[in-house]
Amino acid sequence: MRFERREKILELIKNQDVDTQEKLADLLNQEGFKVTQATVSRDIRELQLVKTTKKNGKNCYALPETINREEERFDLIFKHTVQDIKTSGNMIILKTLSGCANAAAEAIDTSDIPQVLGSIAGDNTVFIVVDDPANIDIVVKRCRDAFDK
Repeated sequence: MRFERREKILELIKNQDVDTQEKLADLLNQEGFKVTQATVSRDIRELQLVKTTKKNGKNCYALPETINREEERFDLIFKHTVQDIKTSGNMIILKTLSGCANAAAEAIDTSDIPQVLGSIAGDNTVFIVVDDPANIDIVVKRCRDAFDK
């Protein structure tokens, strides 16, 4: 049962913003795992979960290696492939090196930028759809920040 519970914890923190032990215990109980906060605390310690600040500003549990890998991958792809960023309405248009648009779109789609609804890639162009034109600057800033790392 412990193995299944810990697998569920990893699934929950990957798919949701889990910011407290109480929330994690509630989610586990909803999934049929009868747990106490002490059990959850022990699982968090043994899984070596850490709290991290996501790009949306929320503090949430995560595995240490996933934090750095996803961000580093996003930053590396952008730093080495994206040549230009433009906006129009609720869209961002990235110009990449020839043949690199799919990698840039994949980095966007798997990143933790909640304002991004999705992307479409050609050979050297990516169209990114943002949930609201008011959020364009947030996403563009994240993309531009990748160049500075």
